[in-house]
Amino acid sequence: MGWRAHMSFRRAAIIQMTTNLPQTSSKLDGPLVKQFSVFLPNKVGAMLDIVKLLSTHHTHVVALSVSESTDSAIARIIASDPQGVEKLFRENNVGFGVSQVVVVEMREVATQLVKLLAALVMAEVNVHFAYPLLIRPRGFSAIALHLDDTDCASSVLTGEGFKLLSQDDISR
Repeated sequence: MGWRAHMSFRRAAIIQMTTNLPQTSSKLDGPLVKQFSVFLPNKVGAMLDIVKLLSTHHTHVVALSVSESTDSAIARIIASDPQGVEKLFRENNVGFGVSQVVVVEMREVATQLVKLLAALVMAEVNVHFAYPLLIRPRGFSAIALHLDDTDCASSVLTGEGFKLLSQDDISR
């Protein structure tokens, strides 16, 4: 069975549900980054199929986080070409949702992570989830944060001296 036939079989098992979440843009024109939440069956090779699909279209996975349950998984993906990924997922009937995350450069993780989280607590901004980037933009570590108030977080973190990365900063 070729990869395409294998992909079609797996695709049929994916929940055929595309969720269009509200597009968020920072009032400060902050550099928000698009994150895709891909709904996958909890089966061996499902993640590989998605990564191969992106790879064959010259798109890099910049960040990845996978959460599983008994029969399904959610892969949160930040990619090098979000517009291309959205089109690709629609054309291939991949179930996905889109949201915005704040990506923060971490020059000194040991001390800056505490400072970053303390700043968000003081601003009463909740972190829904966070995960590291697979690449090191500008030579430093970076963390993607899904927050309940991206405008406030962007303002507070910028005020605390953090460098927020845009899609251009993380795309290769």
